[in-house]
Amino acid sequence: MHDEVAGARTPGGGMRAAQWCVWTIAWVLGAFAGYCGAQAVQMPEQVGVARLTPAGAYRLYVSDVAISHIVDGKIHVIDGDTMAYRGMVSTALAGNSTLSADRSEIYVATTYLTRLNRGERVDQVDIYDAATLALKGEIVIPSKHAQALPYRGLIRASSDGRWLFVQNATPATSVTVVDLKARAVVGEVPTPGCWALLTVPSEPSRFTTICGDGSLLTVTLDATGKVVAQKRTPRFFDADADPIFIHGEYDGDRVIFVSFRGMVHTAKLVGEQATFESPWPLVHGADVKQGWRPGGYQPVALHAASGRLYVGMHPSGREGSHKEPAREIWVYDMARRARVARFAGSMAIALAVSRGDKPLLFAIDGASNALVSWDVQGAPRKRKERLAPLGDSPTLIEVQ
Repeated sequence: MHDEVAGARTPGGGMRAAQWCVWTIAWVLGAFAGYCGAQAVQMPEQVGVARLTPAGAYRLYVSDVAISHIVDGKIHVIDGDTMAYRGMVSTALAGNSTLSADRSEIYVATTYLTRLNRGERVDQVDIYDAATLALKGEIVIPSKHAQALPYRGLIRASSDGRWLFVQNATPATSVTVVDLKARAVVGEVPTPGCWALLTVPSEPSRFTTICGDGSLLTVTLDATGKVVAQKRTPRFFDADADPIFIHGEYDGDRVIFVSFRGMVHTAKLVGEQATFESPWPLVHGADVKQGWRPGGYQPVALHAASGRLYVGMHPSGREGSHKEPAREIWVYDMARRARVARFAGSMAIALAVSRGDKPLLFAIDGASNALVSWDVQGAPRKRKERLAPLGDSPTLIEVQ
């Protein structure tokens, strides 16, 4: 009776209520289906491992000591042609790295602590496959390796792939000799007062180191890695008046250094005792009055095939300005000992140039951590810049 009276007061009310219920249920079911569909689309990301693209002539290995969290250093692997990020290799605590002579392996001398920033210390050489960045092996070494900013001379591989030389500092200086074939340490060579390593490409059983009195010490090993000769050169630079940058550039068995005040020194490493060419100046005329000097952590790059030397330069040079970023990059013809170009330096603190007949010059911008490239096959022309900061504190570039 009640329903009939209600129906009489609101004609069609029961029907409308039923329709409203149907519509409401349909809307709820539709919304639920849409929600489920959306949820189905948003599946969890599948984590995998991508294969590294093959290394070309412009692949870069950029060492980053990660100074703000130094237990977590790394090598950034970059395609220098496209500036694309390709991968990363861990270098742990103050690790230093080098490539094998055939560029197929990466060697990292580093330190691991059991409690990250304390605990038991283990030093070792980690061996990575440059094609895949996969770890291939580990060699435990004495806990003496130099814990320092990345420099090319703190770990070196011989040209025949047999020996790896690791710079030590306790702070006494010595060199650990590693047999890469046996994957074992075979000796330690004391090198008091001498620092940084130079290998001799044509004589793989020798290494040379730079001494604080301005001389070079050459060490010769036998087939087992034992020392059979040590010969020291006369002084070739004045370490008090005009020291050289520890970074050198190779042209065969010749190594080119520049000094803080802008002199070029060339050492030929062949034989038991290195020999030297006469030094020559980078700076002439009005540039001398303006105080132009080299600066940076990796301040020079040599393209051996064309004989072009690239040097990061800054004006108003003074005592202590040898780490200043480059306001300009100066280009020299090594055969003529003459400057042939100069261009804006992008605040470079590290320079490296690719091999081959189409060279690209690369730099780390010390102000922004950007990576910059120039086409230097003809007149230098700025090519690309990776604007995003590259890591924490990169200071060294190695080219494939």
